[in-house]
Amino acid sequence: MANTKALEDKLERKKIKRAARKKAPAKTARTTPRGARKRKVKKLSRGQSKR
Repeated sequence: MANTKALEDKLERKKIKRAARKKAPAKTARTTPRGARKRKVKKLSRGQSKR
C-alpha cells in the first residue's frame, strides 16, 4: 500500500491508495481454512441445564 500519511486531501489519498491496490498482485488461495489458528472452545459439561 502506498504511504499517504503526508497527503491532506482525502480524495487525493483515496485515489492513490486505489491505484496501488489495483497494481498489487492478486492474493493466492488459502492453504488452511479461515480461523484454523483460533483457540478452540471446550465443550461444557453435558447433562442438566445450568439455570
